[in-house]
Amino acid sequence: MTDILYYDGRCSLCAREIARLEGLRDDGLALCDIHSLDGLPEPGGPDRDTLLRTLHLRTADGRWLRGADANVAAWRHTRFGWLWGWLRWPLLRRLVDPVYDRWAAWRYRRLYGDGFAGEGCATGSCHVPRER
Repeated sequence: MTDILYYDGRCSLCAREIARLEGLRDDGLALCDIHSLDGLPEPGGPDRDTLLRTLHLRTADGRWLRGADANVAAWRHTRFGWLWGWLRWPLLRRLVDPVYDRWAAWRYRRLYGDGFAGEGCATGSCHVPRER
């Protein structure tokens, strides 16, 4: 079984990072563009809108990680994974997580607008404006 990283393929910054990760990852990590999903990734998992709001990783044992935890876990599937571990140190986690969450909220608003949440994206019928 493998870990699966769910990412927003319509986000240009996200797509660049995933392209880097694609070339460096081991076989223990699969990459999944949220926009390619026909429904929920698996029963009981986050809905489409939740997945778009922040990075998510489902571990091989079924746990869900989000945000910086998901990012660090994904990069641990590369030879550079050890470089990311310090972001999860308790003192730094208290700084990194709020910064990541603010960035993720800004990115979501920039791509999808404030009124985007809910039905449209959860059903897959969301309108995605062009990037500015």
